Amino acid sequence: MSFFRPNVDRIAGYMPGEQPQDSGWVKLNTNENPYPPSPSVVEAIREAAGSRLNLYPDPLATSFRRVVADLFELDPDWVIPANGSDENLTILLRSFVDPGELVVYPYPSYILYETLADLQGGSHERLPLNADWSWNHAAARSMVERAKLAIVPNPNSPSGNRWSDDDILSLIPPRGVLVLDEAYGDFCDVPHRAELLRRPEGQRIIITRTFSKSYSLAGIRLGFALGQPDLITGMRKVKDSYNCDRLSLVAGEAALLDQAWMQANAAKIRSTRGRLSAALQSLGFAVVPSQANFVWTTHPSRPHQSLYEELKRRKILVRFMKFPEVPAASDGVVSGLRITIGTDGEVDQLLAALREIV
Repeated sequence: MSFFRPNVDRIAGYMPGEQPQDSGWVKLNTNENPYPPSPSVVEAIREAAGSRLNLYPDPLATSFRRVVADLFELDPDWVIPANGSDENLTILLRSFVDPGELVVYPYPSYILYETLADLQGGSHERLPLNADWSWNHAAARSMVERAKLAIVPNPNSPSGNRWSDDDILSLIPPRGVLVLDEAYGDFCDVPHRAELLRRPEGQRIIITRTFSKSYSLAGIRLGFALGQPDLITGMRKVKDSYNCDRLSLVAGEAALLDQAWMQANAAKIRSTRGRLSAALQSLGFAVVPSQANFVWTTHPSRPHQSLYEELKRRKILVRFMKFPEVPAASDGVVSGLRITIGTDGEVDQLLAALREIV
């Protein structure tokens, strides 16, 4: 006998990437930033920790929202903070999807979207992608027309490719909302600043962002969503009362105010990304051109799981990923290695190991 809801009983739950607790690893598996956050972030946390921790934080995160709004040239009413980008997604599902209503997302992609739809009692369908990670527009459109919520990561994970604005606008559900998950947006060669929200179609679009990637703050759990005020006002009704703690909010403000630090780190990651991609290709790997802080790579003859295991034996972690039931794949399965862009030294260790292995 189970006391859980049937929706909980029948799902496996999302499994994050490995987080080893001992030292000595080259960790290139969970898309963390290899560089530290701005020193002003550390100072802001230290200062905030010295006072007022006995009081609840501002439930509306007024000061934080003003800083976000200034960066994106919006009004603060267009901003809602969240306990990481994953809470953004939970709020969105709670806000827009009733049991039985349809959530669609590209596949292969971030499988958490599917898990959250299951937990909400919604149905879900996978928008098929072509073998080159472009859209199968005809198939996608027929699904989007029935959807209440479409969630599209742009750049995508695990592939790292970024779709055009025209591609994205074609995915707005006629009866619902399009969510653009821009967790990796700051790593694009041409970063974007919520331009789609200002277009006429913007009233049906919500953009989510996180501090875990470009701002080097995966350890504090902070994100935000951007959208027109009527959408944000409705989402605010379903968030937890104090969903973001005081230390995270001051850290986020300080990080946003030091754009030079973030941009310098993002530029280093883009440079290393190009070097890693070229080196992998010279070793016989295929690499999808990436706009994120990772690359998706495959090998024509070496099993990807064995490559992952050989690297792990050398204390180098990458992410082996396998996606079944992919219509565009010749055997119905897409597998490969998603490799986070580390420091130049970490990438050198990875490449030296791969030269031995392959």
